[in-house]
Amino acid sequence: MSLEAFLLAFIPLFVAIDIIGTSPIFLGFTEGLSDKERKKLTYEALATALGVAMVFLIGGNAILKFLGITINDLRIAGGIILLTLSINDILSSSEKRRNPGTNIGVVPLGIPLIMGPAALATIMILLNKHGFQITILSLITNFIIIAVVLVNAKFITKLIGEGGAKAFAKVASLLLSAYAVMMIREGIEIAIQNLNR
Repeated sequence: MSLEAFLLAFIPLFVAIDIIGTSPIFLGFTEGLSDKERKKLTYEALATALGVAMVFLIGGNAILKFLGITINDLRIAGGIILLTLSINDILSSSEKRRNPGTNIGVVPLGIPLIMGPAALATIMILLNKHGFQITILSLITNFIIIAVVLVNAKFITKLIGEGGAKAFAKVASLLLSAYAVMMIREGIEIAIQNLNR
């Protein structure tokens, strides 16, 4: 496994999760809680998000096969979803899309704040593009970063400022939109090649 292959799997997932951009939202959900309560919710959210991610990582291909969906179908559909979400993030505030309600806990902290549709679609694409080993390594590395960021969310937000966090979220959305276009382009190219066979 090369460093380049790892980075090609790690970066899209990091961008799709956008934990730096969502940390102020996390703080908003947990405002008024003690540090102990906030940490408990953090670990609960992490466990939920990781559990859902592992289900998609291990059983995603079986689910697709059962439904008669090819990875190329998922590549195009996932690309469209990622592109839609990223454009929505660029044109509006991230709170508007990512804040689905007022209840905290497994939902919405674990799902969809940490592991939303963009991240799940990215995991499935990475699995079929780079294989299980690289994908799970990039997933675990991302979750280590997520844990560090959420545990220190108050400090990080204070350090870069709310404006800095929002700017980071916009840049991440721009990169995600470019990655989504690449996924759609690859899907169309492969579909055309398969038609010509």
